[in-house]
Amino acid sequence: MPSLLLVVFVLQVALYLINTVGAAAINDFLWLLYNRLPTSTSHDVRKQIELRRDVVRLKREMNATSSQDEFAKWAKIRRAHDKRLAEYDEISNNLKGFQQKFTSAATTLRYISTTGLRFLLQFWYAKAAMFWIPQGWVPWYVEWMLSFPRAPMGSVSIQVWGISCASVVGVVGSAVVAGLVLVQERRVGRVKEKVGMKGGKKEL
Repeated sequence: MPSLLLVVFVLQVALYLINTVGAAAINDFLWLLYNRLPTSTSHDVRKQIELRRDVVRLKREMNATSSQDEFAKWAKIRRAHDKRLAEYDEISNNLKGFQQKFTSAATTLRYISTTGLRFLLQFWYAKAAMFWIPQGWVPWYVEWMLSFPRAPMGSVSIQVWGISCASVVGVVGSAVVAGLVLVQERRVGRVKEKVGMKGGKKEL
C-alpha cells in the first residue's frame, strides 16, 4: 500500500492540475477519450463527423448551382442536403444528451476521487501522526500548530501536511508555467528577429 504521505501529495498535485487546466477542459478530454474507445457512442460520433462533412459539401455544391438555370440539379442537392442535415441534428441531439450525463458522472467521480478522498483521509487520520519532528526542535506553540487539530504533540498532522504539499505544488507549478512562458517568448523573439533580418536583406 502506498505511503499516506505520498497519497496526500498526489492528491494535491491532482487538485492543482484540475484547478489549473479547468474542469471543463478535463471533461472535454475525457469525453474525447471515451469516444476513442469501442463504446456505445463512438459509432455515433464517427457518423456525426461524416454527416457534418456531407452537409458542408452539399451546402457548397448548392451555393455553386443556380436555382434558376439548373433547378433540377439544385433541387436534388437541396433534398440530399436537408436529409443529411436532419440526420446530423438527430445524432447531435442524442450525443448532446448523453454527453451531459457523461459530464455529470465524470464530475462526480472526479470530486469523489480527489476532494472527497482528501476530506475522508483528513477525517479518518485526524489523530494520526504523519511524521514526528525532533523533540525541542521548535517551540511548543509551533508544535501545537503543526499537530493541529488533533494529532499528537510533536508530530505533523495530515491537515498541515496537506497544506504544505499544496503550497509546494503551487510554487513549483507557477515556476514551471513561468519558465514555459519565458521559453515561448524567446522562441517568438528569435523568429521575429530572423524575419526582420530576412526583410532587411531583401531591401538591400
